[in-house]
Amino acid sequence: MKQTLKYYGPAILWALFILIICAVPFSAPGPPDLFFPGFDKLVHCVLFFVLSVLYCYGSIRKWQTRSIRIAIAMKNTVVLISYGALIEYLQMRVFTWRSGDWNDLLADTIGSCMGIFGVLLTSNAINHENS
Repeated sequence: MKQTLKYYGPAILWALFILIICAVPFSAPGPPDLFFPGFDKLVHCVLFFVLSVLYCYGSIRKWQTRSIRIAIAMKNTVVLISYGALIEYLQMRVFTWRSGDWNDLLADTIGSCMGIFGVLLTSNAINHENS
């Protein structure tokens, strides 16, 4: 457990932040989209983008590599999408003041994939430049 916290500590803290944000009841009067239609989906996408970058950073540190391998990226993708599905399930069943939505899960998935793709692209570019 200590090793997990050593490498994945920032990602775990961000995942807890996401869980808290997704559990808070919003009872603001007015339209459900705060600034523009789809703002909620953008927030989901950005939250999971940051989570995926932090999670990939933990994987790079854990495996002591200069870039993330495709197999690890695929495992990270499965973990992140599962976490997004868990949050949506909790919003449907436990946090009844919130509503689970397939579109939110799609936004979580897109944000996760964008973050992992960004880490793959950046780490490969850095390694290509150094060699």
